[in-house]
Amino acid sequence: MRKTFNRMLHYNQVCIANSLEGHVVSDNPQSTISFIIPCYKSEGSVGLVIEEIREVVAQRPEFDYQVIAVNDCSPDGLLEVIKAEAEKDSRIIAVDLAKNGGRHAALMCGCHFAEGDYIVFVDDDQQCPMDRLWDLLKPLIEDAENGGGYDVSIARYPKKKQSAWKNFGSKVNDVISTWLLNKDPELKFSNFAAMKRFVRDEVIKYTNPYPYLSGLMVSSTKHVCNVDMEERERTIGTGNYSFKKSLSLWTNSFTSFSVKPLRLATFCGFGLSLIGLVFAAFIIIRKLLRPLVPMGYSSTMAAVLFIGGMIMIMLGLIGEYIGRIYISLNNSPQFVVREVYGNEPGHNDPRPPAH
Repeated sequence: MRKTFNRMLHYNQVCIANSLEGHVVSDNPQSTISFIIPCYKSEGSVGLVIEEIREVVAQRPEFDYQVIAVNDCSPDGLLEVIKAEAEKDSRIIAVDLAKNGGRHAALMCGCHFAEGDYIVFVDDDQQCPMDRLWDLLKPLIEDAENGGGYDVSIARYPKKKQSAWKNFGSKVNDVISTWLLNKDPELKFSNFAAMKRFVRDEVIKYTNPYPYLSGLMVSSTKHVCNVDMEERERTIGTGNYSFKKSLSLWTNSFTSFSVKPLRLATFCGFGLSLIGLVFAAFIIIRKLLRPLVPMGYSSTMAAVLFIGGMIMIMLGLIGEYIGRIYISLNNSPQFVVREVYGNEPGHNDPRPPAH
């Protein structure tokens, strides 16, 4: 009986082995990296960025890639370039937006299409050091036991290759972000960053207009690190971030993730009221002690203008918050997808289904 049972067991093992023949299960299944490229006026450079992505990912056979190139309503021939890339490579998706919403809106759009285990933000101007990709991803890929365990990795440039006023604006934005988002003062934001899939899942839950990706990532996890590297020089075209766009981005970071500005306005109101009471008491006492002292017209006007200006600033700040609440209640979209090229079944198209 025992011999019969052993023969049957051996027979079953052989059958199972034969059925699995040719279906080798790898201990290390291939991981996918999703690259999101917000594109605007980069007809001559975006193809070079995509080609460099292919070359760098090919260095590590255990990784596959996906590229989401988002045309942010560019006025040049950029759409035709990314459409051609999508036609010749099934890993590339070209997304055409109906209107220009800015870099962060384009990145949010790309996040909806990203299916990789790791999501990497790359600019379209070749300034991101793509050859340092594996250094950027290393803190995310490593296990916590080996000193890694980070969820977001951001390139930190000792010196940014941009104009002086943009460097000044970046420093101001960093100070404001540190205060509003309670981030580590040593943590710096840049255009070259990577995050894990679960962070992407949290980021796309934000559906209100005026997205700010850096704030969303920091709000989703505390495990964020910087990787030092050198930013490249721009070789094609010029920068697209005007003073107006930079101011708009700064306003988004200022009002989208914190009520601290409103609290600051309240404290300023209390402070000015206290100063006014002290000054009024000083004037009354001085008039009682020295009745012949004339009242000063200049000091009175200066106080009125200062207090009036502070009131207008506070009202404007409150109005900014109310306006954003109004726009959010109207369900204004972050972005509008006009057309998708190379979108295969399984990709997360954020557009509503056709009726």
